Amino acid sequence: MSSTMKPPKGFAPMSCCWSTATMQKRLPFLAWLPDYTWHALKMDFIAGISVGLTVIPQALAYAEVAGLPPQYGLYSAFMGCFVYFFLGTSRDVTLGPTAIMSLLVSFYTFREPAYAVLLAFLSGCIQLGMGFLRLGFLLDFISCPVIKGFTSAAAIIIGFGQIKNLLGLQHISRQFLLQVYYTFHNIGETRVGDAVLGLVCMVLLLVLKLMRDHVPPVHPEMPTGVRLSHGLVWTATTARNALVVSFAALVAYSFQVTGYQPFVLTGKTPEGLPDAHIPPFSVTTANGTISFTEMVQGMGAGLAVVPLMGLLESIAVAKSFASQNNYRIDANQELLAIGLTNILGSLFSSYPVTGSFGRTAVNAQSGVCTPAGGLMTGALVLLSLDYLTSLFYYIPKSALAAVIIMAVVPLFDTKIVGTLWRVKRLDLLPLCVTFLLCFWEVQYGILAGTLVSVLVLLHSVARPKIQVSEGPMLVLQPASGLHFPAIETLREALLSRALETSPPRSAALDCTHICNIDYTVVLGLGELLEDFHKRGATLALIGLQVPVLRVLLSADLKGVLYFCTLEEAEKYLKQEPGTQPYNGSEDSVPEHKVALLKA
Repeated sequence: MSSTMKPPKGFAPMSCCWSTATMQKRLPFLAWLPDYTWHALKMDFIAGISVGLTVIPQALAYAEVAGLPPQYGLYSAFMGCFVYFFLGTSRDVTLGPTAIMSLLVSFYTFREPAYAVLLAFLSGCIQLGMGFLRLGFLLDFISCPVIKGFTSAAAIIIGFGQIKNLLGLQHISRQFLLQVYYTFHNIGETRVGDAVLGLVCMVLLLVLKLMRDHVPPVHPEMPTGVRLSHGLVWTATTARNALVVSFAALVAYSFQVTGYQPFVLTGKTPEGLPDAHIPPFSVTTANGTISFTEMVQGMGAGLAVVPLMGLLESIAVAKSFASQNNYRIDANQELLAIGLTNILGSLFSSYPVTGSFGRTAVNAQSGVCTPAGGLMTGALVLLSLDYLTSLFYYIPKSALAAVIIMAVVPLFDTKIVGTLWRVKRLDLLPLCVTFLLCFWEVQYGILAGTLVSVLVLLHSVARPKIQVSEGPMLVLQPASGLHFPAIETLREALLSRALETSPPRSAALDCTHICNIDYTVVLGLGELLEDFHKRGATLALIGLQVPVLRVLLSADLKGVLYFCTLEEAEKYLKQEPGTQPYNGSEDSVPEHKVALLKA
């Protein structure tokens, strides 16, 4: 007897193909890592360095937008790089602090790091849960006009919020309307040094950006010197944020040496990465201990707005670059990547992060080949925490303000109003509602804009356009399906055009565009059939699709007549021999539809 047991016939052990496919779906890096090349390594290294030089000054600046100390921007900038290497499905996307996410954090965390870290943890749990439950489709209910209204309002709120740092003003409220008032009220207190340096930094950033946009592509046939000069220009313009902030810090240090400091500086930044610890589920203050429940109540709507907007921003970025570069992403896998990033990041004092459009663009333009480029970016951030924090002391706040203002300017879409006016003017309503209410409270703007968009959608469902054709029979054709809110509209159209005339007319309902119906629609059709029968007229159904036909047969409506074509219905009304309706049983249904019904 053989000692080796053989599986029974027909038994298949867990196949390698199945397990490999599943593993590659959940850990996408397994799909591309076996084919990784030296060329890809070189391009990912260059892209990682480029993004790293962009994210370090931005992270310091976005922490200011979030109302947190500057080191929290760096704490938030590295975890996404490592998590996305394993779980991300886009080669271009980089996760980290963004202007919009930082603005939302400032609204819901009261400038308290403990609240920001807990919000990151809870947002990550919500995002991870949505990924496991495959609830990414919920984001589809936030329409493009709502997104554009929110991002345009956010650009103004963030940009104007940095005017105080650009001008060196102190003690300015963070509430937008009060901020506008006090900024103009205190304009006489402008610090000349900060204002001049901030404006110079903005001009430099603009010039470098224009140079970056107009650098011609490098061709192999170009002389070595020309290619080298192109490479230097490309490097300088791509790392323009780091270059300008370094220049400003050097200027500030030069004044510090002379004993005179005309700028407001960032100040001391703690060195190194904090020890890993669980997020704070309570906070001790001078007035006592704030419990977890009270912290959650304090964050309120932020627990819905922050994770949803984080997912929306990141997936929008991923889809945009996937479309440009001809590859596909898995939206639910992206939810898992963002959720796990926020959960693990909260262990190292990160606030909520998402995909950055600006840094993703830098990544793509740098020729990144895989998510491995993020490893270099993350390593660069960690190195800066270990070795560069002493230099961050001399970075003027006006320089960081210039970085933020230039970063959010592209968020304001100047063409969207004209586009919607030409395409569909009704879409201007959710755009304007979102845009205006966001200046009051962001969550109200997003909620109201989404509600208006849903109402517009429901109105089109409840009041579909009905095409009417005159002929031997009155023919009504719902142009966009038939759902239960629309049955009353259909009833009014049939009554006014067919039964309230003298004499009553027979009519046909063209169901070509109706894919499915519900019980309310069935009841409405039954009532219409009775009304037509009482008036001595006929209501015929034509062009029924199989799912609709199956429901009607199950409902066993009395007196229902359905035909394959309008010509058959007209012949029946004229009582031409050989024409029979299909009325009420499966036996009367054409053979090809019987086969589909039984399938």
